[in-house]
This record gives sequence, structure tokens and C-alpha cells, in this order.
Amino acid sequence: MIPVLHTEKLCRSFSNGGVQQHVIKNLDLEIMDGDFTVIMGASGSGKSTLLYALSGMDKPTLGKVFFGDTEIQDYTNDQLAVFRRKNCGFVFQSIYLLENQTVLDNVLTSAFIVQKNSPAVVDKAKTLLRKVGLSDDSFGKYPNQLSGGEAQRVGIVRAVINEPKILFADEPTGSLNSASGKDVLDIFTQVHENGQSIVMVTHDIKTALRGTRVIYLRDGGIVGEYRMDRYTDDDAKRRSGLTNFLERMGW
Repeated sequence: MIPVLHTEKLCRSFSNGGVQQHVIKNLDLEIMDGDFTVIMGASGSGKSTLLYALSGMDKPTLGKVFFGDTEIQDYTNDQLAVFRRKNCGFVFQSIYLLENQTVLDNVLTSAFIVQKNSPAVVDKAKTLLRKVGLSDDSFGKYPNQLSGGEAQRVGIVRAVINEPKILFADEPTGSLNSASGKDVLDIFTQVHENGQSIVMVTHDIKTALRGTRVIYLRDGGIVGEYRMDRYTDDDAKRRSGLTNFLERMGW
């Protein structure tokens, strides 16, 4: 079985005042189809750097990144841009909606880059927006008329409308209040149950509980892994198991 994504001896270094900082070090990782992988670790452990290298948003210094059996680390920037449009969805803490476009147009702008401009795509966008709890009345609103939770829901629909092989998320609830954050996490759980592969960076245990696999980074390497069954609400055993794992990791 070929992983949907895997790395071989992945390294990412940065130069800081002439000194090389090795943020990711010889990292091997496999993401299987349908995985919901959560990346955790202390500040500076390399979580976001790893996410960007995996997704083609940043190029590794050394090592290889495979989507299926295709290597992407040597792609040009233009090739990477095309690759990301076809294979990746992104949800960030900062939502980056286009302020001069409506909710529906924000989603369609992303969709029409990959798919044909057709009534079927418009219908698909509206259906997805409804599925994340947005009413038809909101389709014509602009981002400054939305709450943080509503805007992040639009961001998720924009990320999944092209049916990416992997959905990447970097602290997607970091700027939301607890109620909006839970709503957004419920959507992540829903899209995962529909078969979406997800890789998510977080420092929050409530967010991490939504995954089926947690990997813990320290100094740019994986030092531990914890697997869980699919998420269910109010699972005290699940929380206890993950908490114990994180404590062992020094979280």
C-alpha cells in the first residue's frame, strides 16, 4: 500500500546571521490515505516548518517528499503552485479570505482555478457551504460581515472544494473563541469521516483529540507517536490516554 504522502530523510535548515539552524532533521514520515495526523510539540520544535515542507509551500534543504510515488521536492515554484492547486487544501489560523469578494465568490475563485466554470461547481459550492452550517443568506456577505467562526467555515469549504488528496491545517482554531472553535473542529471531524486525509498542527489538546494519530516533535525529529480510534464526544479514556502520552513527551 503506497502512502498518500511520505518523506525520506527530510531536512530543513535556515541561515540566521550566518549560523545554520537545523529545524527539521532527517525526518521520515508516512501519511496513509484517510489518516487524521496531528503534529504537536513545544514552540520551536519545527511543527509549522514540517507542515509547509510536506505541503510543497516550502522546499526542504535535503531529503525527499513523495505524494504517492511522485517526488515534489525538486519541482520549480510554478510546478509546485500547480501541484498544490490540484492536490492540497489549506486552512490557517489567519483565514485570508478575499475581502472584496463575497462568501460564495471566495469559494468559487478557488474552485474555478482547478474546475470548469459551470453551474455544477456553483451548486457544489453552495451545498458545501450549507453543510458547514452557513445559510443561503450568508452567500452574498463579505468577510467583514462574518464572525470568526463563520469565516473559518468558509475557509474550510474553500480548502476542500477541489477534493484535495490532503487537507493541511495550521492552528485552525487558534484565533477563535471556544464555541466557534468547537464548531470548526466538528467540521474537520465530519470531513475526515467522509474520507478526507488531514494533517494538522496544533498545541491544543482539545484540537488534537480530533485526530486518529498524534506525532510529537522535538528538535526537528519525531520522538513519539500515539494512535487513537475515530473521534467520539466526551471520551474520557481518549483524553486520558492522549494526556498521558503528551506528559511522557514533556508537553
